[in-house]
Amino acid sequence: MITGAHIVIYSKDAEADRALLKDVLEFPYVDVGHDWLIFRLPPAEAAVHPSDENDRHELFLMCDDVEGAVRKLKARGVPCDPFSTQRWGQATRIRLPGGGSLGLYEPRHARP
Repeated sequence: MITGAHIVIYSKDAEADRALLKDVLEFPYVDVGHDWLIFRLPPAEAAVHPSDENDRHELFLMCDDVEGAVRKLKARGVPCDPFSTQRWGQATRIRLPGGGSLGLYEPRHARP
């Protein structure tokens, strides 16, 4: 019934954030016209967490070696937050040029 997911990242500087996804993270993409890029993402999983509010969503990228990934990102000029160790993994946040951020973590939980 469901064949995929389309994730939207809202940004005050969409062009700069698209460049980061294209040039730094090297996500494959198509240009559907007028520099409107749609990126292919790695395999995904979804979880539902309890919250006092609805319509709150987060995007986390996952990797096998978060410390190594952060070294590579910092070498490419991408600022990252300090690491935090959670029961579900080692995590940080990637700072986007448009002012937002994306979570990045090395999972330590069972994966589907």
